[in-house]
Formats: sequence, C-alpha cells, structure tokens
Amino acid sequence: MAQLDTRAKLAILADAAKYDASCASSGTVKRSSEGSKAIGSTEGMGICHAYAPDGRCISLLKILLTNSCIFDCHYCINRKSSNVRRARFSAQEVVQLTLAFYRRNYIEGLFLSSGIIRSPNYTMEQLVEVARSLREDHDFRGYIHLKTIPDADPELVAQAGLFADRVSINVELPTDRGLQRLAPEKSSERIAGAMGELKGAIEEGHDARKRFKSAPRFAPAGQSTQMIVGADSASDGEIVTRAAGLYDRFALRRVYYSAFSPIPDASAVLPLQRPPLMREHRLYQSDWLMRFYGFKPAEVVEAADASGMLPLDIDPKLAWALKARDQFPVDVNRAPKEALLRVPGLGTKAVKAILASRRWRALRLDDIGRLTVSVAKVRPFIVTVDWRPTALTDTIDLKTRVAPKVEQMELF
Repeated sequence: MAQLDTRAKLAILADAAKYDASCASSGTVKRSSEGSKAIGSTEGMGICHAYAPDGRCISLLKILLTNSCIFDCHYCINRKSSNVRRARFSAQEVVQLTLAFYRRNYIEGLFLSSGIIRSPNYTMEQLVEVARSLREDHDFRGYIHLKTIPDADPELVAQAGLFADRVSINVELPTDRGLQRLAPEKSSERIAGAMGELKGAIEEGHDARKRFKSAPRFAPAGQSTQMIVGADSASDGEIVTRAAGLYDRFALRRVYYSAFSPIPDASAVLPLQRPPLMREHRLYQSDWLMRFYGFKPAEVVEAADASGMLPLDIDPKLAWALKARDQFPVDVNRAPKEALLRVPGLGTKAVKAILASRRWRALRLDDIGRLTVSVAKVRPFIVTVDWRPTALTDTIDLKTRVAPKVEQMELF
C-alpha cells in the first residue's frame, strides 16, 4: 500500500464509511468535562444528522479504520476483490484526528467501523484500542460508537462495551438465504450469537449499576444493527418481520435500513439498479409504527400488497387504515390512546394533546385541524362533536381523497 498522508487517508476512509447508516444514537448517559481537565461531553440525544433542542446540529467523525478486507461480500464496495483505493489508519491516528476535530468544534463524537484485516480479533483489538486511548489516556467524554465484529473473541467485544456508548453488529441482509448467497463467508448463527452475548453483557452491566454505584457502565446507549435493503429478493414484509424479531430477541435500540447502492465492478448476482429511496423511508415509518404506535408486525405486514411490498405512494399507517376500515371512525373525545395512535395523520404529540385537552372540553374538528398537517387526511377516520364521516370512511375512492397529491416541482 502506497504511503498516504493523513488528509488523503481521511478522504478515502470517510467516503468509505458513508454506506453505513447506523451512526445516529440517543439514550446514552450525559457526561461533561466542565470543571475538569477532561475533554468532550455528551448531550444524551440524537447524534449525526440530528439537531439539539437549541437548534445545533450534532455530528460525529464517521470513518473506517481501514477499507481493506479479507472478506469478499458481493454487495460491499470494500470487498477483497474490489478495485478501490485502499487506506488504513493506525489506532493513534484515529485518536489524534478525533481530538483535533473536537477541539476545532467540528464534531461531538466518533463513529468507527472497519474492514477486516489479518483476522477479526486483530481488527477488533485496533478498534478497542482507539476507544480505550480516548477514554483512559485523554479522558475524552464525548460520544463513541463502535462497530463490532461477530467473529471476534467475546472478551474483545466486552471491552468495546466498556469504552463505547453504543456498540453495533450488522446483520447485513434481512434473510439467511440472502446472506448465504451474497456473503457466504459470514454466518447468521455467529452474528446472532454475538448479538446475544452483547445483550447479556448490557443487561449484566445495568444490574451491576443498580447494586454498585462504582460498577463501570457498559454500552449505556445499547446496541443497534443495520440491514441492506434491495440487494436480495427479501420483501418488505420479510424485512419488517425480521426487524421485529431482532428488537424482541436482542433488545435493540435501533434497526437501521440502508438502501442498496450499485457499486463499481459489481458482482453479476447483484441488481443493476438501486431500490427507490422511498422504500427505505417506508421501512423506517413501519419501524416507527411498531416502536411508538403499538402496531404488531403482522399488522404492518397487512399494509403490504400481495407480494409483500409496502406501497410507495402512501405511508404504511394509512395503507393499514384503508384495509382495516372496520376499526374506524374513532371518536377523539372517547377513544383510548391506543385507538387514537392508529388514526392516519395523528402523531404521538397530537394524540398526547388530544388526551390532555379533552379532559376540559369536547373537541371539535377545528381543534384537530390545528394538531395535524392535513385535516383532510384525518377526517374520514374520526368523529368529533361537530363532525361525523358517515359513509365517507367506506368510500371506494377514499385512497385518492386522502393520499398526498403528486405535484411537479418547479425548476427555478
């Protein structure tokens, strides 16, 4: 490998990291360096492409330790057979970059992943060393997210949890058959085993903190994972079902979806075109329905068509409502929270406001209109003091009435 300066390495390895979507986080503990010689702090809220309550954009230094890899996964631009320019940071180079960017107020933390070099254990040792050095040698209190390696020794992964706020292991693809076809060197059993060990370590850490205040925190922001969408034949229904299983089995904080992007010198087994980005968006919406709106996986799958794909022209909540019209209309002045959360156009904040307001007075349609972007979308599914949809809920062309209008954007 030709000798590259730090700037050249950064250009290569920051660009290579853009394919990893799971760099946002929330739920970690708050740390501050105020009144000490430490450096950095965490806000305990969304990081990377997120905004703090005061409007500040919070971001991470998102890089790979190296884009060299001993594996040859078909969908990966950094696979062994790929003809890309390679680069590699040393652990101390990453440490110094993180500190330098933080001191310049460019970042508030680090997201670090890597290709596999020499062996999984060797690579994991390098990743852990970066986090250890930042925490112990420099007393860095900012956010750290480490991508761990399923094949690495569990002791190394456990060390990662002692220094990182969040740890994650990618399941790569939604189905076992897809993984066997596109990444035969990886094993779904090993991935699941590593995620299970992480879950156990996180739970043990939480229990230890309850008993002993001096016990070290272990991955306080939990673990997450990512799956690639559109590289194999998995339907949205299969993806939603797999994600729900991962949440239940491993107590994940997040499942991230990354739309497959065609890569240079691609394998012949890969699709020639990337899936619509709207498909990725619909999967995130379905994920939200399960996590915050009380939907069961089977109910989200009901919103899909016969082939298991979610509609792209309307959101999955509206698609479900159109198929479950017997659940509507809902009386906003009487219905429980669970029923209100299923009304298309009503978000969690709107439902909270409805529950608080109706304690003092009966709500009218205008009141609901002030809580939602489009009252036209809500009207067929609710009853208020001055509104009842009568036959509107069962109208054949209801979808065209409530679906967002497609408009041609102006060029200038």
